[in-house]
Amino acid sequence: MGNDGGSIPKRRELVKEAARAPTSSELKATALESLTHAWTTCRISSAPLDPHNTVADARGQLYNYETILRCLLPGAADPTTGGEGEGEERQTQEAAAFARSGIRSLKDVVKLRFNIRKDDGKREVRTCPVSMRELGGAATRAVYVVPCGHVFAEAIMKELLATEAEEKNNKGKDTTDAADNKMKMSRCPECSEAFALRDMVPILPVDEPDVEKCAARSDELRTLGLAHNLKKDKSAGGKKKKRKATEEEDGGGGAPVESGKDGERERESRSQKEGKKKQKRDRDDISSRINNSMTATLTAKVLAEQDERNRQRKLAAAVR
Repeated sequence: MGNDGGSIPKRRELVKEAARAPTSSELKATALESLTHAWTTCRISSAPLDPHNTVADARGQLYNYETILRCLLPGAADPTTGGEGEGEERQTQEAAAFARSGIRSLKDVVKLRFNIRKDDGKREVRTCPVSMRELGGAATRAVYVVPCGHVFAEAIMKELLATEAEEKNNKGKDTTDAADNKMKMSRCPECSEAFALRDMVPILPVDEPDVEKCAARSDELRTLGLAHNLKKDKSAGGKKKKRKATEEEDGGGGAPVESGKDGERERESRSQKEGKKKQKRDRDDISSRINNSMTATLTAKVLAEQDERNRQRKLAAAVR
């Protein structure tokens, strides 16, 4: 242990350092890495985002449009059933991620319209059409407008809205008449389409106020019977109609049903009508979820022919 050029380590050199809280610079680096990954990767399939076919939901999360279409198809994998092989496992993971997203139809997403330009290295870059700032990280926060889907830098939109409010004040218009600031209207700087200030949704929000704002907007639209893209939410209306029909049946609000053979015939005719209505709703629902117009037309034609064959089969059985 001596005269060999070595050294004897001491205890403080062998003991590992105690755990410590990350510094602010480390936290910023982690947040930047996370945001960069979210800006470039689909949240469901983990595939690279296509800037020309990117959609966003009410929470500001980004997805590939093709991934949403694939998950909305009736043959999509069920997250509760396990599969064999790498392909089945990937489909199951996508189905589970899609179920967590809360997306139920194409009305729950809005297609984003980025201003794309090429840099010196011929690489496509998403930029704000007003300030020309690059979008896609923690350096520049971004928002998109519903329903047109144009994307802008958040700071620029705040400046434009403040300038617009100042001009209205100078013209003598009182901007405090609105019941709430989110109900005030403005116009998209790119396409001049009118939108409410509540429909300016932040992309990939991190701060708690932005997350709460997105949740409050979703609750308000649900109360108004609207989907994220501001179209009527048919699911809410269907629930109300079903509830009303149930109440009428329970409370006897409808016309009294006659007893005997007449009552039985009436019940049979009513059940047949309800069955036809249900088949029509199912057919329309399947056709509406197909994005390709040619495929949707072909599907509707096949379903119509199937209904006609069923009707002829019933008529033949009745004649016999």
